[in-house]
Amino acid sequence: MSKKKTKNRYVQTTEYEGTLSMTREGYAFLMVQVPEGQHPVEDIFVPARKLNGALHGDRVRVVVRSTKNRHERKLEGHVVFIKERSSRPYIGIVQIVDKQAYVITESKHMPFDIHLHKGGLLGARNGQKVAALVTGWNKRGNFPTGKVVDVLGTPGENETEMHAILAEFGLPYRFRKEEEAEAEALTDNLLQEDIKGRRDFRKIPTFTIDPSDAKDFDDALSFRKIGPEGTHTEVGVHIADVSHYVEAGSLLDQAAYERGNSVYLVDRTVPMFPEKLSNRLCSLRPDEDKLCVSAVFTFDQNNHIIDRWFGRTVIRSRCRLSYEQAQAVLDTEENASPATAEIPAAAEIPVEVQESLVFLHKQAVRFREGRMNRGAVAFDKAEVKVEVDDRGAPLSIQVQEPLDSHKLIEEFMLLANREITKYVQRKRNKPTGKAPAFVYRIHEPPDQDKIEAFRQFVHHFGYKMGQTKSPRDYARELNKLLDRTKKKTEGSGIIIMALRSMPRARYSTKNVGHYGLAFSNYTHFTSPIRRYSDLMVHRLLLHYISGGKPQAAEGMESKCIHLSEREQLATEAERASIKYKMVEFMQDKTGRKFEGIITGLTEWGMFVELDHTLIEGMVSVRDMTDDYYVYDKNVMTLTGTHSGKHFALGQRVRISVARVNLEQRQLDFELIQ
Repeated sequence: MSKKKTKNRYVQTTEYEGTLSMTREGYAFLMVQVPEGQHPVEDIFVPARKLNGALHGDRVRVVVRSTKNRHERKLEGHVVFIKERSSRPYIGIVQIVDKQAYVITESKHMPFDIHLHKGGLLGARNGQKVAALVTGWNKRGNFPTGKVVDVLGTPGENETEMHAILAEFGLPYRFRKEEEAEAEALTDNLLQEDIKGRRDFRKIPTFTIDPSDAKDFDDALSFRKIGPEGTHTEVGVHIADVSHYVEAGSLLDQAAYERGNSVYLVDRTVPMFPEKLSNRLCSLRPDEDKLCVSAVFTFDQNNHIIDRWFGRTVIRSRCRLSYEQAQAVLDTEENASPATAEIPAAAEIPVEVQESLVFLHKQAVRFREGRMNRGAVAFDKAEVKVEVDDRGAPLSIQVQEPLDSHKLIEEFMLLANREITKYVQRKRNKPTGKAPAFVYRIHEPPDQDKIEAFRQFVHHFGYKMGQTKSPRDYARELNKLLDRTKKKTEGSGIIIMALRSMPRARYSTKNVGHYGLAFSNYTHFTSPIRRYSDLMVHRLLLHYISGGKPQAAEGMESKCIHLSEREQLATEAERASIKYKMVEFMQDKTGRKFEGIITGLTEWGMFVELDHTLIEGMVSVRDMTDDYYVYDKNVMTLTGTHSGKHFALGQRVRISVARVNLEQRQLDFELIQ
């Protein structure tokens, strides 16, 4: 850091490193990378003329000249060095003019078209959609240069557009031939030696509950009465034993690690493993013997856990239920709720499975109440389901609230994840007291500054959150607020802001607990078909069960960072596919009027979420021509300087659909005054 005095002001120069977030207009913000434990730094504005050829996602070094006196404080960055170009490609359309090929980009983060190197077309034809990687910068012409890395197809076709979303986030959508061959070489039949040494659950009532269109069933529950006069209850949480089929270091293992997880787009699943594994060998399909790693719990007559067992098992599921079928059973027991009264409990569901659902539901309710009492945060947000036809065209968009059957499965998966972590924690080295290296799912408490900012934010809506002595007390206060605002128009916006005030959950070898769930010990164990982290946990658990020595944490931590990053990319791709289908659904609705709620505000406009579908679009300030509107970031409002007209989070408005941009996945609304 250097400092020099100028007339009436001081100029302070500081260097920062971080990742650029660029806009279509050409300017960018530096998201500063701060070492752990240090105070976060606000994003730094970098004007277009000072980017020095840097683009979105690039890791750069920026010099900031901060001028300050009594009257002003001004921060502006200047890129002085590009440490690493982003490895993520840009999606666009090939255009060939006078033997020069370009990619006309579609990204909201890319203000330039890419000039392709000679031989950089990869066979793409004029007008085709491609993924292109920026490899350099032409200083004389001031434009990026690059090459095509994937030819996606004809623009507008569903297959092309879904592949484009995957390519945009650097997610593969096909397996290499050698990876498919390794999967196909695996035998379909279970041999006696595969079952030897496993605890046998094949005669115990076992079932799965999954979405109606799922094919990869990686978890099952078993239930039976045991003990003297059947006073105790045994519940098994059975998870597909992927580690039996996939050897560490194999081609399949490497491919799964690179992917990190399965990706769920609107119309397809892009699996972490080839279909032979994900949908056949490891999928816990009914009436087939399947290998599992299980967590088995014994409950006494007072519903307390009195015994736990972890290890390898063999199971045979008796039936496969959808969440709606399971809910219908619960509704029948409770005289049916209107939400699922039209879905009859299937006659083919075995009586013992129906009875087990009732017990498991009651137990799940107790688990959930216990978590809430300990200070878990209750973010129960509705999900959107887009129904598409055979060609991928959207037919309808439905909002789905979580059912009790969803919560039943969730609570027993949480139980297994927590108890397995506690088991590993008890394997501590006696002389040092250190727990063996393990993969934890962690969620740190929110920063105190963000807690205070959120408290001030909701205060402007008339809600008072009491002062708290600890992050856990804050979670209890937050739950009270979320409960009060659940049915209010501003409720969804408050949930969004509450989520933004908290750090993201991630994987780590350092156990700091899971704040949102109120668990001091937590991992991900229950989905090894679709999450590589869970496969790592299975291998570590089985290693420690067999008396293995503690593994090294060093290499494990870098894998945790990689998997956290891949998880975030998959989440972004899933959201992008939903957004694309929502915009596609609105293509023929230009000019139509809708009602909605303001869910976000910025200096350039406000986001409006439509009733019944949760489709979101932007009302731009430039289209609000009746007044000059000023944005107040502290209370997130837009106010007209002449009329005093006021727009705030949660406010109901009427809009008409002005523009639909499918390429940008963008909806523009006009406010009906």
